[in-house]
Amino acid sequence: MTTLPEHARLLRLATRASLAVASILIVTKGIAWWLSGSISLLAGLTDSALDGVASFLNLLAVHYALRPADDDHRYGHGKAEALSGIAQALFIATSAMLIAYQAVERILHPEPLGAPGLGIAVMVLSIVLTVALLMLQYKVIRETGSTAIRADSLHYRSDLLLNASILLALILALFGWQQLDAYFGLTIAVYILWSAVQIARETVSVLMDQELPPDVSQSMLDMACSVPGVLGAHDIRTRISGNHWFVQLHLELPGHLTLSVAHALCDQAADAIQEAFPKAEVLVHADPREVLEPSVS
Repeated sequence: MTTLPEHARLLRLATRASLAVASILIVTKGIAWWLSGSISLLAGLTDSALDGVASFLNLLAVHYALRPADDDHRYGHGKAEALSGIAQALFIATSAMLIAYQAVERILHPEPLGAPGLGIAVMVLSIVLTVALLMLQYKVIRETGSTAIRADSLHYRSDLLLNASILLALILALFGWQQLDAYFGLTIAVYILWSAVQIARETVSVLMDQELPPDVSQSMLDMACSVPGVLGAHDIRTRISGNHWFVQLHLELPGHLTLSVAHALCDQAADAIQEAFPKAEVLVHADPREVLEPSVS
């Protein structure tokens, strides 16, 4: 589990690396497409251009999400990451539609490709840079669980398949199979659109305050019940905001306890959960068992 400074450092590193890779690929793919006229390369260029915009927005979103809670945002700014994911999904879907349009145009009006050798060299460079970025993003996601970086990584995983498909199309063009270039571009567009739907589903779940997995919630209840003096726990509610988990639950305590003792037991339960799940911010409410028994029966 990362500390807050390390968490911030990793997020900033991942977003800056993503923007740098997108910028390099925009320039190289733009030159290769201009010289070759390949629809597959145009698909890659369009996707990289939108990658650049999405990565820049992602950088801004992460910078905002890392800001501490303030008087107007008591739960912090973590959901800015999810908003960035929605923006990325829109950019990716737009990219898919543009690529599909260009591919259909080329199928209806075929044109010969030029400079396929240069295109192949550019795609090899693209694959190497994308793999390096994905390795970095995998480490950051594992350490931070960032929604924004996960969405960005899903985007670049689709880019890796895109680049590999473009490379194959250009190689086949060297052997006279130039018409396959447009069909590869159309297939890539469908896959990119599917990736956009996946990103949107994940980020919407965060924005809609989806609960933590049931096994995690049950583990938290078990930890609360393990505190000596606690008779039970129920009504747990959880949600995620950026790198923070917000947890609320009710403890069942003997009704004869003083307020000070009940408060101490609640603190112990919250501490037990936070020790196991450092991301969690826990709010515990004490219920007298005598009040609950009629409703239970």
